[in-house]
Amino acid sequence: MRAVLQRVSEARVEVAGEVVGAIGPGLLVLLGVGSEDGAADAAYLAEKTAVLRIFEDGAGKMNLSVADVGGAVLVVSQFTLYGDCRKGRRPSFTPAAPPRMAEELYREYITRLRALGLEVATGVFQAEMRVHLVNDGPVTLLLDSHKGF
Repeated sequence: MRAVLQRVSEARVEVAGEVVGAIGPGLLVLLGVGSEDGAADAAYLAEKTAVLRIFEDGAGKMNLSVADVGGAVLVVSQFTLYGDCRKGRRPSFTPAAPPRMAEELYREYITRLRALGLEVATGVFQAEMRVHLVNDGPVTLLLDSHKGF
């Protein structure tokens, strides 16, 4: 699984002009699921998301996690994180998981974040979405479960 984490002061996602998920300070997570992924990948990324120290402490150092600061997480499915652009001019999405599998693992990731005590808002799986965010820092990081085990 791949996740792009953006530290935000606020973020929201809209479907058909209506807000379906919104948070104040916290993390916007764009989550992609690959065809080789499983529950262990969801567990690993959820844990890493919850404890990653990317929020500033009183001294201005990145020493606090989203849980430490009482932040929320907005999770948006993003299969294009598995786009392979090495050949030609159009990305190939062959490495991405099929929709049924991707949705199952997307939901597993969200369930695990909530089990870790985080407030979680979401987009709508497979919907055409508009994501609005105010990146704080800016801080943007890429996590890949296959590079973390």
